[in-house]
Amino acid sequence: MKRIISLVVLLSSICNGQFVNSNQQSASTFQLSAFSFQQKNLKIQNPNPYQSAVEGSEIQNFNSAYQYPTRLDRHKSKQAPSTLPQKKSAGLAILYSMILPGMGELYTNGYESGKYFTIAEAALWSVFTGYTLYGNWKRDNYITFAKSNAGINLDGMESNFIANVSIYVSIDDYNRTKELNREFDKTYNKNLFNWNWANNDKRKEFRDMWSSSENAYNKVRFVVGAIVLNRVVSAINAVRLVSAYNKNLSNELSWNVYFGVEDKPTLPSSITINFVKVL
Repeated sequence: MKRIISLVVLLSSICNGQFVNSNQQSASTFQLSAFSFQQKNLKIQNPNPYQSAVEGSEIQNFNSAYQYPTRLDRHKSKQAPSTLPQKKSAGLAILYSMILPGMGELYTNGYESGKYFTIAEAALWSVFTGYTLYGNWKRDNYITFAKSNAGINLDGMESNFIANVSIYVSIDDYNRTKELNREFDKTYNKNLFNWNWANNDKRKEFRDMWSSSENAYNKVRFVVGAIVLNRVVSAINAVRLVSAYNKNLSNELSWNVYFGVEDKPTLPSSITINFVKVL
């Protein structure tokens, strides 16, 4: 009887073992089918038998390596606009040229032509300073000369009155001429405006001094006009360069660089670098 019971237990154990083995084989078959499905979707070919033993881990590593550059690409796409060249502003170019001719061209990366406006600006200011100093020097001279030789202080007087002092020998000579021409309203009060040159040669010498001073001041006015014109021409040139720069900007290419890292148990870690052209 004991032998019969032992035989029944042995048969039951064998049947249970076969059932477990069949279940394990079914599970393994299901896992391999799932792996084949993932391998087909990811288009990964692993002909090496050794690599098939670790395909599951490699697929996970591949997924992480594949997704990492994607997140980086999103981050780079947000940062890309700040690194791309920006269009230039015509208003800023005009403002810079008005401040200093040539700065507008420098702003548009075209200082090759802007440097001539800067050089012209420096030269014009040098001439302006020279003529101003010369005119002031001549003015001080003829004021001192008139005070010593005609007995009148011309400091602060109008240019028309100084011109009359240089033409007429005395105030009496001037008033007599105006009365003869019946221009009584243009005569001067002798108590306020009185001059009398010692001789005609002194008057002529004074006139030469005064004429030199006035010529210097007239040239200063001309230089000021040239300074303004230099700024206007520089601004126009800067606007032209801005237009050309913005037009060429759309034709220029820039490169974006993307990095990715792949970790594989059976291979060394690798870094992937992608270069993408951006208009």
